[in-house]
Amino acid sequence: MNLTQIKTFLWVVKLGGFRKAAEIHHTSQPAISARISALEDSLGVELLDRSQSGVQLTKKGQDLLEYAEQLMSLVDTIQEKIGNSYEHESVLRIGVSETIVHSWLPRFLARLREIYPRVDVELSVDVSTNLRDALISHSLDLAFLMGPISEYSISNLDLPSFPLSWYSTKHIEKSLISSDARTVFSQYPVITYARNTRPYLEIKSELSRQYGTKARIFPSNSLSACLQMVQDGVGIGALPKLLASRLEKNGEIVELDVPWHPSALQFTVSYVSNSSNWLIKSAAELAQSTANSTSM
Repeated sequence: MNLTQIKTFLWVVKLGGFRKAAEIHHTSQPAISARISALEDSLGVELLDRSQSGVQLTKKGQDLLEYAEQLMSLVDTIQEKIGNSYEHESVLRIGVSETIVHSWLPRFLARLREIYPRVDVELSVDVSTNLRDALISHSLDLAFLMGPISEYSISNLDLPSFPLSWYSTKHIEKSLISSDARTVFSQYPVITYARNTRPYLEIKSELSRQYGTKARIFPSNSLSACLQMVQDGVGIGALPKLLASRLEKNGEIVELDVPWHPSALQFTVSYVSNSSNWLIKSAAELAQSTANSTSM
């Protein structure tokens, strides 16, 4: 029995299968299976029931899980307090909202690599609702998303907000100048965040209240697609000012003078609070620090 086998056992249990554990460790599924078999042979017991769909812990496997988590927590503590963080080797599974991708994420990844050059990052870009579910199910280690997450097992660190504004091409802006807002919002669709997100639900409710049922919304889970559609004159975009300002400076889109603006997007870096991995909390604090320094 060795630490590599114990770590592999924990990853298989955490991810629910040999294939996913192999992907995380950049190795083959048979190699992961061999480590588990060697661990079982050294202990003389069966730890995992492979007969059912997925991987299920046996009674002995459940007993080992508690001790294995304690052991790896102690190893992490030794690494944090005594070891050289520069030599720490691990994998971080990070879920990111696309808004963050287009702002301070590259700087965060550069700083993370500088401090922990041997830590690999597995990045998932998705809408906040999916990132929340993945984090709670332990499919992610931390997530940068529209938060906070109201779940007892999750810790949230506040990130800078993203004010939203209205944008269009100059052609649509001229229509707004010569017409009232009701006419413009019934003539051109609003392009914004995906259905069931906070900004979408707020915009849908407010447009319906102010401009009636003729107001249309084109939701998208791709912020890049939203920016492109606004740039191409498809409609009016309700978009983060930080991101749209780049196109505005180039004269490709213009900010519209509309009385009502959607609420600013509130983001958090969220992670499982009872995780024994000190690197996750350290990365979360680094993300908060990076975001705050970028927004200044």
